[in-house]
Amino acid sequence: MNRRHFVSASFQAAAGLGLAAETAAANEAIERARQAAIEALKPSRRALEHGLELHAGSLVVESYGFSPRAAPDGDAVRAAIEAGASEAELQDLQEEMSMTRCVTDPAERAEYVDAWRAAGVTCILQNAGEEGQDPLRLLKRLARFTYVTDMLPDFVRKAAEPGSIVAAKKQNRRCLYFSGNGVPLAGQWATAPEELGYVRIFFQLGIRMMHVTYNRRNMLGDGCAETADAGLSDLGRAAIAEMNRVGVIVDVAHSGWRTSLEAARASKLPMVASHTSCLALNQHIRAKPDEVIRAIVDTGGYIGICSIPQFLGRSGDIRAMLDHIDYVVKRFGADHVAIGTDVAYTSRAAAAEYKKIPPRRRSRARFEYFWPSGSLGPSSAADRTMEWTNWPMFTVGMVERGHSDADIQKILGGNVLRVAAAVLPKRA
Repeated sequence: MNRRHFVSASFQAAAGLGLAAETAAANEAIERARQAAIEALKPSRRALEHGLELHAGSLVVESYGFSPRAAPDGDAVRAAIEAGASEAELQDLQEEMSMTRCVTDPAERAEYVDAWRAAGVTCILQNAGEEGQDPLRLLKRLARFTYVTDMLPDFVRKAAEPGSIVAAKKQNRRCLYFSGNGVPLAGQWATAPEELGYVRIFFQLGIRMMHVTYNRRNMLGDGCAETADAGLSDLGRAAIAEMNRVGVIVDVAHSGWRTSLEAARASKLPMVASHTSCLALNQHIRAKPDEVIRAIVDTGGYIGICSIPQFLGRSGDIRAMLDHIDYVVKRFGADHVAIGTDVAYTSRAAAAEYKKIPPRRRSRARFEYFWPSGSLGPSSAADRTMEWTNWPMFTVGMVERGHSDADIQKILGGNVLRVAAAVLPKRA
């Protein structure tokens, strides 16, 4: 039996365990990604079969990511352009389509369901807030994903607390645990409590994790792309205290090293870098040095390892991702690592739909999105090994490298659940 047939047979054997191998085989994009990961890992038969079985039986919670993205309606976008829509309107329209057409379009909904099933993921800490501090900007994505979970409750629901994630696994459902890519600020600059009042409001709307900063400097601290690395501001310390009080996980994935370190020292509860990498293995602004990782670990938190090749270095593929997981496990312990891919499955119809959209003049990048030259490179074939639907292969890779089943289950979701429970206020 050649490797391709062996892999297919192994996935078919796991189909009854919930990995939906028949879905992967019917979707050429998922199948190509799966085969690329197999070729990179070259797992033994035992590692492959045990890894697939272990993945299917585990509670898998992504520490930061995106649920599958739909294709836009190219004709509708073209009509908006012809009607004179502004660039901001067009960007908003396309984002909304990518996030909500799984509700309104049957073909997109089928692909959305298939991607979830192929990944074997129960819950995503979902990016549900656009980068920044403006409450209205942050509200848009939150509304979109609330809409999806309201409209598709038989398949995917909003999880407000960790028990709902556990229940979703038992019920063969999926769920989203909402994260915001910024701390909402009132923008009045009167008193710290007034400025931070929206933290509680967004918590009540379902946000359970917030970025302290994105790439740039804000009023709370410096982001990872700032050369000054000036650290956490006094308002930033007040924001962390308020997040601790309300029950929001502090996330420094995009924060500068000093900001991250000072945030960890300020937090009284477990906090995280939800999607990052280890500076010891690859020099990159989005990676974290050991001193920062140790400070996060000392809070009881975790480091979520991402699937972005440029952040990982070496081969830039699934093996590099596993190297970073291994590093955190060996140096800081299996209780302090998770997986936050920071990538999304995109509908196969997307390329054809985007071709329908007329080209537009180039616009400036958003301030928060700033990336220094060389920090983001072009995509490569290595990316395919870490496609979002390859989650079962992440488990296979950890089995092949000798991690125990108990440790793998912590990495797959146990650590995220533990931190979520520790931060959420106890109800009477």
